[in-house]
Amino acid sequence: MSAASGFPRVTKAEVFARLADGVQAGVTVVTPNRRLAQELAREFDADRLASGRREWEAADILPFGSFVERLWESAVYSGIGADTPLLLSPAQEQVLWEEIIGASPWGAQLLTPARAAVQCRDAWRLAHAWRMAGALEKFPGNDDARAFAEWARAYVRSAGRDVDAARLPDVVARILKSHALRKPRLLVAYAFDILPPQTGDFFRALSAAGVAVVQSGPQRRDAVAVRATFASPRDELEAAARWARARLEGAHRGNAPGEFGSHPRIAIVVPDLERRRQEVVRIFSRVMEPGWNLPGVALRPVPFNISIGVPLAAYPLVHAALGLLALAAGEVDFSLASRLMRSPFMAGAESELASRARLDADLRSVLPARVTLVRIVGAIEGCPLLRERFEALYNYARGSLAGTQPPHVWVRHFSNLLDAAGFPGERALDSVEFQTRAKWYEVLGEFALLERVLPRMSCAQALARLRRLCADTLFQPESSDAPVQVLGVLESAGLEFDHLWVSGLTDDAWPLAARPNPFISVALQKKAGIPEAAADTALALDRRITEDWLHAAGEVVVSHPLREKDRELLASTLIAPIAHRDLKLPEFPRYRDELYTARALERIADGRAPPYAAKEVRGGTRVLADQAACPFRAFARHRLRAEGITTPADGLDARDRGNLLHVLMAQLWGSLRTKSRLDSIAPEELATVIDEAAKAAVAKVRAQRAGVLDGRLAELERGRLARLAREWLAIERARGEFEVVAREERRTLEVAGLAFTGRIDRMDRLVDGATAGGHVLIDYKSGRATPRDWLDERPDDPQLPLYAIAAKEDIAGVAFARIKTGEMRFIGLARKDALLPQVKAAESWNGLVEGWRRELDMLGREFAQGVARVDPKCELKTCRHCDLQPLCRVHERIAALEDEDEGEGEDE
Repeated sequence: MSAASGFPRVTKAEVFARLADGVQAGVTVVTPNRRLAQELAREFDADRLASGRREWEAADILPFGSFVERLWESAVYSGIGADTPLLLSPAQEQVLWEEIIGASPWGAQLLTPARAAVQCRDAWRLAHAWRMAGALEKFPGNDDARAFAEWARAYVRSAGRDVDAARLPDVVARILKSHALRKPRLLVAYAFDILPPQTGDFFRALSAAGVAVVQSGPQRRDAVAVRATFASPRDELEAAARWARARLEGAHRGNAPGEFGSHPRIAIVVPDLERRRQEVVRIFSRVMEPGWNLPGVALRPVPFNISIGVPLAAYPLVHAALGLLALAAGEVDFSLASRLMRSPFMAGAESELASRARLDADLRSVLPARVTLVRIVGAIEGCPLLRERFEALYNYARGSLAGTQPPHVWVRHFSNLLDAAGFPGERALDSVEFQTRAKWYEVLGEFALLERVLPRMSCAQALARLRRLCADTLFQPESSDAPVQVLGVLESAGLEFDHLWVSGLTDDAWPLAARPNPFISVALQKKAGIPEAAADTALALDRRITEDWLHAAGEVVVSHPLREKDRELLASTLIAPIAHRDLKLPEFPRYRDELYTARALERIADGRAPPYAAKEVRGGTRVLADQAACPFRAFARHRLRAEGITTPADGLDARDRGNLLHVLMAQLWGSLRTKSRLDSIAPEELATVIDEAAKAAVAKVRAQRAGVLDGRLAELERGRLARLAREWLAIERARGEFEVVAREERRTLEVAGLAFTGRIDRMDRLVDGATAGGHVLIDYKSGRATPRDWLDERPDDPQLPLYAIAAKEDIAGVAFARIKTGEMRFIGLARKDALLPQVKAAESWNGLVEGWRRELDMLGREFAQGVARVDPKCELKTCRHCDLQPLCRVHERIAALEDEDEGEGEDE
């Protein structure tokens, strides 16, 4: 607080001495923010312990806003309550601003009116705190400022007699002289370095009402500050974590404890903490509490605390609750339904843990990318408790979610829906989950209060509003008093520590640039004296904050990285004069290093499995393709039955399109059969044949994947298939005479004593004298297709070569039929030229077939003998798209590869 305030100043020791007298002394301490109030209360408790006291009355320390609201509540429940306006909740304020913005001419131009409403609330609070509300229209500024002035007038009309948090200090100040209010005898304004006019006026009104007002603040400490530099922001954070652990362990080894209790108070300030929160948690957890999140290990509190919470919606328990409500209300992404089926917050989650995981894996191949509750219920097998709960959820939702209803009714429906699902599950909640559930109920209560400003809403509107409320509510569960605090810039103001490290102080990050509110004229903000509104005042503020840091602890370290990716960084001008020092920090081994050091290795040759005992092999020709790509892949996939988890595609995936193409061609040639029939058929009849084939293809895929091809999408797909068919038949007309003798025909193929089941897409018998007879094998492809896949050792695609060597017919050629708009053609090899359009003769057809026989026989023998070594054909490139990576040690190196363009999936 500035000296101009006129209030006497007392030391923190005097404040604690007066608080020690208990409630009867009538002492209240107010702070600018909640964290400072909590820390000050902890310091007071530590002071009481240090004085030998075993019990004492809790100190009355709270944030300024909470103090004002407490006085308002006192007025509401006193004799002057009838004249006291009601207080709008933050959610009610948000609704009013959204309604006003949405109804204005500017509303249609905004991408996110809800975000604009949040900024308007901030501007409204700023306008009253700095006494600018009456001058908004006198300083119109730009379009944003003019729009806000108009919205503000409408907001005041909509609020009526109700008051919001921004105007509450002025309302309470007018009634402070009332004897009905419960006021303290002494008010201590602690660490108000910036005193907005509204706050100063409130303190003066308190003084005029007979309350003794004094100011206090943290004690400036003599410290030797040092400046440190690091190669990167990550290295800087890791060094700060190691420094904090070293200071903490030094105190535990017998060094002097901190001034605030049995352990030292250590703080690390991270200016961009909100953006880097997850990175901070990972690094500090790994350094300060290795192995804290190992499976099966009892959860224990970590020795650090992050000052910035995360949105309530991000907590697993609330995410599950919102997901269940969304599933009950309509269609959701399969990924959400999958998480709900496996969620521990569903009834029966523990007893059906394994069966639900299996069910989830199975449903991925039969359900579409978007699912409904009734669709899931119909597909559930093997999980009776899950089915029972989902049926109960469906039965309640079916009769309760229609029409528009008041918010409090929606809260009752939402609670009943969660009860029907068995939320929050059968196991006992841990401390974080228990507190999260309590906060969830608190938010539901706040949602019910929206009825004052939003009398009725539909289910979709209610759920969207509740979801946004949870996303806007920052939450951090209470934990034990952690000795290490990780703070943002604002949270560090007014705090004292034994050891302080301020990171990230580069010249482009500190001091902060001027940041005026976009909805208030910059000229008005400068005139009001808002420090952040102009570059010079913002610099002065940050210089003062820097000076406070340098006197906030006995040891102070300021640091900055030297580089960020390819960008060189310099020290902030505010810390450049501080002497640089290379810090000698201990190295703390990572948990993985400890495990590696304690290893007890046993070497086992794992490249060979027991021989394959049976003759028939499940998996078809894919077995040999996998054996060629990597023997371990063939062993894991076709003998261990290991398979990756798929994710339903939004619409048709590559497999669906391949099936459509195969059914289309099979139906088409089932009607045409020969080249002569193709040449002689009337155009109208051919159009009918094509249309019927396209309809049959769509119908078959729709039967396999219900919900994927319906309505307009099915009509569009039939048209696309018909166009493909007409374009492809033009290629077929350029051929000599042939007869289609096999379509999607299953055959048993023997190689190396093993029997494989394959399906021949198509076999044609050549009857033109110019081709000297024989048969050609054709494999339909819409994506990548090249004969090179047949020519190498360990051929990538051995399907057609296997058919060729195993067929009883005289095979004169093999080819891919590339059926893709604009790229229609045959691609392959033949005994002689002109067997198929654009297909050239092999240098030695018999030699080629014999080479295939040797290669495929070798692959078959390897599979039968149990050869299962990890030997990807093209090294790690082969592993990139393998879905068996969790089983193979090679997958740990896959991240070293750069992404490659993916080709279209192969048809089957």
